[in-house]
Amino acid sequence: MTRLTTAGRTGRLAGGALLAALAMLTVAGCGGSGEDSGNSAAGAADTEAPDSSTDNTPKSPSPATSSPSPTVTAADGTDPGACTDGNCEIAVSKPVTINFKIPDGPAELSVTKVDKNEVDYKVTQGTSTNGSSAGGTASGEGSGCTTFFYNNGSGTQCGAAGEPPAKEAGTVALQLVPGPDGTAILRLVSG
Repeated sequence: MTRLTTAGRTGRLAGGALLAALAMLTVAGCGGSGEDSGNSAAGAADTEAPDSSTDNTPKSPSPATSSPSPTVTAADGTDPGACTDGNCEIAVSKPVTINFKIPDGPAELSVTKVDKNEVDYKVTQGTSTNGSSAGGTASGEGSGCTTFFYNNGSGTQCGAAGEPPAKEAGTVALQLVPGPDGTAILRLVSG
């Protein structure tokens, strides 16, 4: 039977402690978010529950509590009232109704859906019993719809957004261009 000396026991205990420390560092370095921070101690600290008294990380607002707001700029901001004279450029991020005049008389625009790269609208001309309607849906990046109102008629083009409509005598043009952030640009141009 071999008898261990105090020096031998101390050496074995130190070796065991070293192996345990190396094993903990190896485990701390594995797993996690897949990002290599280059600091094993930081990776180990990330696995612990945060202490709320010292956690100064800024929190993002919850999507359920934040309301969408336009992130694009338009000449007339977000005020639908700017369109009642037949000329405006506004940003819309939710359904809206606007009354304006076309060559055939009064009309009502109803933007019924605004989403990421998508907008849906309808324009009703005249009365509900003796009127006609026009409208469209623009869907996809870079898309848009333009409806032209003439004396005794209208026409809608949807596809690539194109340039803002130019003033043309006797014509009212309505353009809607959705954006990737859930905001659409609405342009109304009366000639």
